[in-house]
Amino acid sequence: MESLLVTLLVKLGVVASLASILVRPYAVQRMLMRENRTLNQRLKMALWFSAVFAAGVATRVLTSSSYLAVDLGLEGTLLAGILGGYVTGLVSGILISIPAMFHHEPLTMPLLAAIGVLGGLVRDCAPDTEDIWHFSPFLDLNLYRFFKQRNYRRSAFQLLFLCVILSAESLRQALHRFVFALQPSGSNPHLMAYVALYATTLFAVVLPLKIWNNTRNEKKLEEQQRLLTEARLQALARQINPHFLFNTLNSVSSLIRTDPHQARLMVLKLSRILRRLLRKHENFSPLRDELDFIEDYLSIEVARFGEKLRFEKEVDAGSLDMLVPSMLLQPLVENCVKHGLSNKIEGGTIWLRARRVDGRLYLVVEDDGVGIPEPKLAKLLENGVGVNNVNDRLKVLFGADYRMWIDSHPGKGTRIEIEVPELQNEWAAVS
Repeated sequence: MESLLVTLLVKLGVVASLASILVRPYAVQRMLMRENRTLNQRLKMALWFSAVFAAGVATRVLTSSSYLAVDLGLEGTLLAGILGGYVTGLVSGILISIPAMFHHEPLTMPLLAAIGVLGGLVRDCAPDTEDIWHFSPFLDLNLYRFFKQRNYRRSAFQLLFLCVILSAESLRQALHRFVFALQPSGSNPHLMAYVALYATTLFAVVLPLKIWNNTRNEKKLEEQQRLLTEARLQALARQINPHFLFNTLNSVSSLIRTDPHQARLMVLKLSRILRRLLRKHENFSPLRDELDFIEDYLSIEVARFGEKLRFEKEVDAGSLDMLVPSMLLQPLVENCVKHGLSNKIEGGTIWLRARRVDGRLYLVVEDDGVGIPEPKLAKLLENGVGVNNVNDRLKVLFGADYRMWIDSHPGKGTRIEIEVPELQNEWAAVS
């Protein structure tokens, strides 16, 4: 009795350890996240289950039954069928049983093949595949769900799942002369020994499901966070585009009567801008493209302001191909034009500088306009439309790994500096 209980406890420890270790590879996580699989994916899943659980059967055979607790052939086959379906369960049962067949356990292959198919049948009976992951081994909870909840089909499936696991162990016990099966010793074993035996089989199936489901939930949360981040970025981008377009269209309309030729040129420039804005939204683009966009935008504003507006840029060649958040610079340049220089009679200059230092990109947008009063400057990152939008986007994308600061003096101009890390390939893939 005591030796059996020790073996059963070790078995549960082996199950929990295997489930925790095996779910770490990314390929396994992707396999578990899928609910609908092609035939090729089902066969790959069967090979994965077979490699893991056949190794335990082989260990038990090769060590002359010194390590009984590592033989999880029946539990692994049932899991394969439940998670992968008939094909996965059948193939896994056949492959997992091979070491036992060489050990003169002739009914192991038919038994495990049947258990695998039975697991596929359980999967098909599930009202929703998520119900498989939410299975509870506690009979009282299943009965409570059955009588207290109105979803009788789901509760009935939970009871069916429980009965299948216990029936599989009963079948193994009935065939113990021809297959490997843990059994209580002695001529008159205690009833609790059988209770512990069946409970161990039950939890040996449930533990991997719970551990793997935790990983699935973590991946789902990560995916939801990624989608939320993209949604926030798109929402912020939609705040930029109308604000920019309305101002640009106003610039065009002001020239239609006074200078039709110049207005036509501005429309051509505007069409290039719109073509980019109407493309599929991208979160990141090379700095080179952002600078081209700024030049198109400023060419329209120069046509409006004339020689009063000047633009100079100092950009290191090594920074041109670095990725930056799309539409990062335009709101800042627009602020320079609208708030810094439009109210200055003699006009002024906008400077744009970019350099790459130690894997980080430094951007500066500066003007010599009217500047920002100190009370307004203190709240600019919170209340300013364009500046606040840029700051929010940087915060979403980089968290705390960025810097944005503003220095302004009334009558002298405003300087905005941004420091961001060099974007890696995984960031580029997000766009």
